[in-house]
Amino acid sequence: MDTMTLWQLAGWEFAALAFAALLVGFSKTAVSGANTVSLAIFAAVLPARASTGVLLPILIAGDVLAVLTYRRHAHWPTLWRLFPAVAVGVVVGTVFLLWADDGIVRTSIGAILLLMSAITVLRRRQAAEDDAPDALTSRAGRAKARSYGVLGGFTTMVANAGGPVMSLYLLSAGFRKLGFLGTSAFFFLIVNVAKVPFSAGLGLIDADSLLLDAALVLFVVPGALLGKWAVTRINQRLFEQIVIGTTVVGALQLLLR
Repeated sequence: MDTMTLWQLAGWEFAALAFAALLVGFSKTAVSGANTVSLAIFAAVLPARASTGVLLPILIAGDVLAVLTYRRHAHWPTLWRLFPAVAVGVVVGTVFLLWADDGIVRTSIGAILLLMSAITVLRRRQAAEDDAPDALTSRAGRAKARSYGVLGGFTTMVANAGGPVMSLYLLSAGFRKLGFLGTSAFFFLIVNVAKVPFSAGLGLIDADSLLLDAALVLFVVPGALLGKWAVTRINQRLFEQIVIGTTVVGALQLLLR
């Protein structure tokens, strides 16, 4: 894998990755969309493709902490509805990674995130006018779950950027904070663990990447504790605005880099 080892990193580079790992913990227990900032930092310090392999175990560590924190609030019918479509997206993303270079990956993910943000804002405005949230059991709700699931699987496979897509889906489906965090925690733990064989097969995870992970994973814990403290102090409207705002910022970083 074309990446830097722990011993090759400059001090400021390791500090940037450590901050990104802390932000992973925060995003998993507070604001999911903030994870795109971690993605951008890892892709800036490390080669973009290789950075996804280094970031994946750190994300899994954050997922475990999020599940331990919000396990009672997961909505399993939503998870079972999403998983088949996500599996399709992961397979498509794996094939995409076989030929796409770093520039194509960044541009594709950034464009998708901006599109999903725009669609979510429009949907929420329409729902507010109609005073009727999306029905998860309706035909339209099932179609939306499939489309977001495929996009989420694709983006999480190619750049660990499925968080914003799933965040936008859960917001559009009307989830409140705790239900949002509990459902997304189990979703990403299962999906990220399932991605490990694919990433290893593509050469994105190896001994060097795991050594770097071992040094960075310690920073996930204080980030998760900070997120748990902060989430109780953020109201629902601000929570939704932060999720959408951080998604747009992360998308622009990918497109303009």
